[in-house]
Amino acid sequence: MPWGLLSALERRGLGPVAGVDEAGRGACAGPLVVAACVLRPGDAARLPELTDSKLLTPLARDRVYDRVLARALDYSIVVIPPAEVDALGIHVTNIEGMRRAVAGLRTCPGYVLTDGFRVPGLPAPSLAVIKGDRAVACVAAASVLAKVTRDRIMADLHGADPRYGFDVHKGYSTVEHGAALTEHGPSEVHRWSYANVATAAAAHGRRPPHRVTLSAAALGQLDPPVDAPADGVSQNEGSAAGYRSSSRGGARIP
Repeated sequence: MPWGLLSALERRGLGPVAGVDEAGRGACAGPLVVAACVLRPGDAARLPELTDSKLLTPLARDRVYDRVLARALDYSIVVIPPAEVDALGIHVTNIEGMRRAVAGLRTCPGYVLTDGFRVPGLPAPSLAVIKGDRAVACVAAASVLAKVTRDRIMADLHGADPRYGFDVHKGYSTVEHGAALTEHGPSEVHRWSYANVATAAAAHGRRPPHRVTLSAAALGQLDPPVDAPADGVSQNEGSAAGYRSSSRGGARIP
C-alpha cells in the first residue's frame, strides 16, 4: 500500500500529520464516531494490514485497531449521539465532529488530512483527500479506530435491545433493518430526522424523543404533516435510504 502523501509531508517538515475519518455517517441508527490519528514517522510500513476499514474483515480490523492504539503517537475518538445528529443534521455534525477529534489530540498537528470533506476552522493547515482512507496511512488508521469503536457500540446496543439486529447491520438501512423498523417502530437510538425512521415513527404514531431537524423527505411523514414553506423551512434533502444530506435549514420538532 503506497502512502506517498503522508511521507511527502513528513519529509518537508510539515508533520506531525493527523488523519481524520468517521464511521456511521450513512447509518440511520446509532452514533456518529469520528477519530483523529497521528502515526509515528515511518510507522505506516510497520502496519502491513492497514487500509480502509471497510475493506478489512472484522478480525483484521480488530488486529489493526490494537496495533494502531499500541503504536500511534496520538489519537482521539469522539462519539456523537443520535440526538445531536438529529438536532444539527448529519453534515454539520460530521464537520463539527472532525474539529472535536483534532482538538482532542494532545499533539498539535502540523498538518491535517481529512477523508473527503474540507473542514474549516482546524488549528493547522488541512487538505481533504478523496478516498483518503485508502491513500493516507493516518487517515486509514483513523478510519479503523472509528469503525471498530462504533461497531462495538452497536454490538452493545444490540445486547440492550436485540429486536433490530444492530450487531449485524450496525444501524445501516438494510432490508432486515427496514423490516424491524416497520414491525417495532424506531427506538431512542435511531435517527428520527431520517426519512425511513420518520416513516416508521408515523406508522406507529410516535413523536421524536428529542429535538429534531427534519429533512424535506421526512417532513411529509409527520401526523399532522408540517407545512415547510409556512413554517419557514427550507427544502432539505433526506439523509438516508438514497437521499443526500444537507445542512441547510430544517423543521425543529421539540
